Formats: sequence, structure tokens, C-alpha cells
Amino acid sequence: MRSLRVIPPGPGVLTELRTAFAGGDAILVGSPSDDLPREVEQRVALVVETSGSTGRPKRVALSADAVLANAVASESALGGPGQWVLALPTHYIAGLNVLARSLVAQTAPVTVEGEHFTAAAFLEATAGMTTPERFTALVPAQLATLLDDPAAASALAGFRRVLIGGQATPPALLERAALAGVMVTRSYGSSETSGGCVYDGTPIGQTEVRVVDGEVRLGGPTIAEGYLGDPALTAARFVDEAGMRWFRTADAGTFEAGRLAITGRLDDVIVSGGVKVSLGAVERLLRENGVEDAVVVRADDAKWGEVPVAFTASEALPASALAAIEAALGPAARPRMRGGSDIPMLPSGKPDRVSLAARLNN
Repeated sequence: MRSLRVIPPGPGVLTELRTAFAGGDAILVGSPSDDLPREVEQRVALVVETSGSTGRPKRVALSADAVLANAVASESALGGPGQWVLALPTHYIAGLNVLARSLVAQTAPVTVEGEHFTAAAFLEATAGMTTPERFTALVPAQLATLLDDPAAASALAGFRRVLIGGQATPPALLERAALAGVMVTRSYGSSETSGGCVYDGTPIGQTEVRVVDGEVRLGGPTIAEGYLGDPALTAARFVDEAGMRWFRTADAGTFEAGRLAITGRLDDVIVSGGVKVSLGAVERLLRENGVEDAVVVRADDAKWGEVPVAFTASEALPASALAAIEAALGPAARPRMRGGSDIPMLPSGKPDRVSLAARLNN
């Protein structure tokens, strides 16, 4: 067994991560909790709490080998080592990945300071960089913030690559980035896969992808040991076959000609008037048709049983977006709207769907 210590987010995380990977105590970046065990299995070096964007957070147990395999694969996919700007929280896997990549590259990351992400803070961080080979990882909202600022957009255009993950990126935002000369790579993965392991639809490193009964499964050396203290869920979501460990993502998708496309969540399908409707598919079509901030959740309905509801800051949904939804998914998928809504976000940059769903009952 191995001791597990909780450490606070901050400048000391990089040193603690290096020590954990070298065989020291396992670490969890966050706040102490009474139900956290004091020891973990010997292979576990890092425990990451998931964001809980759709429900109860989970504690993912990762080995040093898995996290470093992801970092090495990322470096190869991005064209070599470089210096990273840390703009994401270090208690989530995306921020920890930036530190792991820095350890592999043997470069010192620079941190965006401040409680809230701003273009000015990002520019201040880039001023401290010491190498022309520059990288960063952002969520879509952060990318939009930087593109809105001419100086920040110009600085970002000087980066070799900008990883974007955490949620689906609106096509219009990707077009803005391309026009600004920003080299964006879309990253797909989760805490259970040591972070992003599919870039722009292509598996990186030794990652393997397959789709079983419509569900995307990811396999390879970056897969987690399981969920801390939850053997039943571990058994349900992780599969070992012929020496390969696989993670059942619960994402729906296709994998054709070596390219992965995510189409929604298997667990976000509702039945509205007897018709199955994927909330993820509705949300994707809204974002592809001009409603870039749309977040779609389920709501109870006396007549139809369940209906999709779209939260957005917009005051109306474009007729073209509604037409696209009906054409692709049928009339039952046409969402009701909560316009003029602020979208609550988790620290990971993902929409807080639980909070939005709770609003429907108030």
C-alpha cells in the first residue's frame, strides 16, 4: 500500500507531482475529506476528483505510468517538447496534464494568476516564457476570451498549438481561431483516460478506440486503475481484455477510417412522447447553428413525460437551428427555451448541468 496525501492547489503541485511519480506518497489536489482513505494501492500515484458536471463526482485513481504515457503521447502528437502556460485548475486532470507534460519536456510552466481567467493575466503569463516553442490548454470559454482581445489573440497566434477540451467546441469559435492564426487542436478524453488521448478525432500514442453497441471505448496504457472506494463502478466501467485495459466512456460515437466522432451521451437520452431524444445531439445542433452557449437538459412534462430544454443567453432560438434539429432528430427533439439565462460553470470550465436542471424545479 501507499500513503495518500491531500495537497492544496498552488505553486507546490508541480514538485509534489514529481515526487509522487518518483515513488513518493500518492496525492490528491484539493480539500481534505473525512471519507478519503489514508492509503491507496501501490500503483496509484495520483487521485483526481471528476467535475461532477452531470452528477456525483468520482475519485479516479491513476498510476504514474498512465499519466506519463499520456504526456509522452501528447508531446509526440504536438510535434515535440516546449513550454506550457497553465491556465486550468490543477485539481482537475487538464491542469495536471499541463504539469505532467512540463515534467516530460523538462521545461518550467508559467501560470495564469488570478481567481478569474482574463486576457490581461494570460498576457502577463506569456511575458514570463523563455522558449519560442509554446503550448497551452484551454476550455472554449477561455479561447473566446482571448480572441476577443486583439493583443491576447496575437500572442496566442505565436503558440505552436493550443489544446481545446472539456466540452464540445462551437464550429464558429474554431473558425474565429483559424482566422486569427491560432493553431487549435481539439482534445477528447477524461480523468479516466489520464486526460485527452484523442486529438482532432485521431488517437494519440498507443491509444486504441472502438465502438461497441454505439458506445465509445478507449483502451491503452493511459487508462486509470479505477474509482477509489467504488469497486462496483470500477467493474462496470473498466474492462480488461487480452492484456488491454478499456474504459467505457458512456459517450455515443462513430469510429470510421481511423477518425472518432462523438455524437452525444448514452445516458442523456430521454423519451419524449414515446420518442427517444439525445440531449447531446440537440445541444450540438444548436451550437452548430449559431447558439454557441446552448446547454440542453431534461425537464419533466405532464403531457410528453420528458422534454429537452435549452438554456442560453440569447433571447430566441434561430428558426434555422430549430429546423435543423427537426430535420435531423424529429419534432420531439425541438427544445423549449430558457432565454436570457446565465450559464453557471464549474471550475473545470464545463457547464454546471445539475444547477441548470435544478432551476427547472424552482
